[in-house]
Amino acid sequence: MTRARWALAGVLAVALVLYTWALSGMANTYYSAAVLSATQSWKAFFFGALDAGSFITVDKPPLALWVMALSARIFGFSTWSMLLPQALAGVAAVAVVYSAVRRNMSAYFGERRAEAAGLIAALAMTLTPITVAINRDNNPDTLLVLLLTVAAWFCLEALRTGRPRWLLLCAVFVGLGFNTKMLQAYLVLPAFALAYLFCARATVVRRLGHLLAAGAVLVVSSGWWMAIVDLWPTGSRPYVGGSTDNSVRDLVIGYNGLGRIFGQGGGRAGGPSFGGESGAGRLFNDVMAGQISWLLPFCAIALLLATVAGVRARRSGQAWAWGPWLVWGGWLAVHVVVFSFSSGTFHPYYSTAMAPAVAALSGMGGVLMWRAYREARVLGWVLPVAVVVTGGWAFAVLRRTPEWAPWLAWAVLGTTALAGLTLILARVRRGAAITVAGLVLALVAGLAGPAAYAVTPLQSPVNGTNPTAGPDNGRRGFGGGPMGQPGGRQPAGEAPPAGDRSPGDTPGFSGTPGFSRTPGFSGTPGSSGNPGLSGGPGGREVSAELVTFLEANRGNADWLVAVGSAQQAASLILSTGEPVIAMGGFTGADPAMTTARLEELTSSGRLRYVMTGGGRGSGQATAWVQENCTAVHGQDGLHDCS
Repeated sequence: MTRARWALAGVLAVALVLYTWALSGMANTYYSAAVLSATQSWKAFFFGALDAGSFITVDKPPLALWVMALSARIFGFSTWSMLLPQALAGVAAVAVVYSAVRRNMSAYFGERRAEAAGLIAALAMTLTPITVAINRDNNPDTLLVLLLTVAAWFCLEALRTGRPRWLLLCAVFVGLGFNTKMLQAYLVLPAFALAYLFCARATVVRRLGHLLAAGAVLVVSSGWWMAIVDLWPTGSRPYVGGSTDNSVRDLVIGYNGLGRIFGQGGGRAGGPSFGGESGAGRLFNDVMAGQISWLLPFCAIALLLATVAGVRARRSGQAWAWGPWLVWGGWLAVHVVVFSFSSGTFHPYYSTAMAPAVAALSGMGGVLMWRAYREARVLGWVLPVAVVVTGGWAFAVLRRTPEWAPWLAWAVLGTTALAGLTLILARVRRGAAITVAGLVLALVAGLAGPAAYAVTPLQSPVNGTNPTAGPDNGRRGFGGGPMGQPGGRQPAGEAPPAGDRSPGDTPGFSGTPGFSRTPGFSGTPGSSGNPGLSGGPGGREVSAELVTFLEANRGNADWLVAVGSAQQAASLILSTGEPVIAMGGFTGADPAMTTARLEELTSSGRLRYVMTGGGRGSGQATAWVQENCTAVHGQDGLHDCS
């Protein structure tokens, strides 16, 4: 192995340790329950149902669930069988970023410099704090990042070779991303299309033809699962969670689509932001800065320098050489705009989708600045300036939490100053040793802050509901901010309205405190100390005694009980391993349970017990239950509908 390959192996080993160290608990119990259900029923597996009885789906497409469920089917359902595929996907994404940068910049930089750019990119990707946090979780963002990074690899191959098959493969993987997290996958498309249109090694007519063919492939690879579900008779499939009309189409356009960007009324993905107020400064605010912003100033400077180089490349007939800058720069620019200004629900961990672009631009930009430093008179000063600006921003971010590792901010500031002075001195005196010292100091100054944040998720149980990194990790509430601050934890006993919660994000839900019978599931300690089952915000607490009663008296019913929302249902599914109906879906507002459906299920004996409360979407069903079912003595809210 070459030294570069050994270095890459070391970076990947660091990534594997960061993403797998001390994994415990069930992460986001909403998805965990769906994974467990998928191991019990192939129907639940295909549709991505929350429960093995397939009453309602989760509010995302099922591809990420399929990966975790297949692992759980092979190795048995447990924390590790579910979360290890996520961690491995994160490590794979680091390797793909390295390969994409090295492979496509070698003709521009030369092999050795391209390897250096790839290694810097891999290291930056590994140490991105929010990426470390989300790669230890079971949200779909981890798989989405891998799929889009592979798509970028194929797009770059298409630019380099002019062969359309690589572009078609790019479209396939973007379509797979759509089946992981819907329209968020499409944020990379403007960058890919523009890069191919302007930089591919083919005639303009051929480029347009290739793009049209790729668009057709994208439609098929994106829409096949949606088409099957929407064409399936509604009476024999689960309700599409998060939709208003039981269709994936509505879920794509509304709840997981435009509602995320513009916000919507009625609680359909228009709740408060977990990442701070929308606007140009969102990614640099107190919540987001430590998650993703560390290298954004460096990337901006790199893109400005690359623009100058790109103009020169076009004049010399080497427009293809600027393709990688368009791919990664366009990726980053679109995400920055959408994430900064979207008015719908926004969580910090969404920003992990920016990490591949930030990492690639950091590696490519660092080497481009180095080349200018060595060869250009005026542009040679860009590298010292970029190092000072990046280190200065890291100091500012670290000083926002002066009580946490107070020495670190000053160490970063001192290292930054020393790196800048050393690079200036080396440029004047041209000494090899002093130049190497300056580069090492610059790397330390740029990555010390994110590295310190990146290790914090390892020090506490996996926070599946709102995973973040940094000194506030483990102390973040509904809004992802420090307690007592805007966006922080709600006062005790108060929960946000059900409609203000986003899909797959169970704010404040602590899982199943102290009660577990699912093999391989050790439970998630809660703060209350009660041995019962917390229904989550807006849900009714379900005690262990009530669970015992339900299991003893369920009879031949398909479901153990019907409850108002997915928070309650997920907790019960994980603790008992039995199907539980979430009448109102994740938010409790889905119109999944109608009186006709409820009457059908109870009269046929498929459902015996219904617990009222905890879901806004089950109002009519609740009225029917109270009128037609018998309240169970001593079990608050439970009704026998047999």
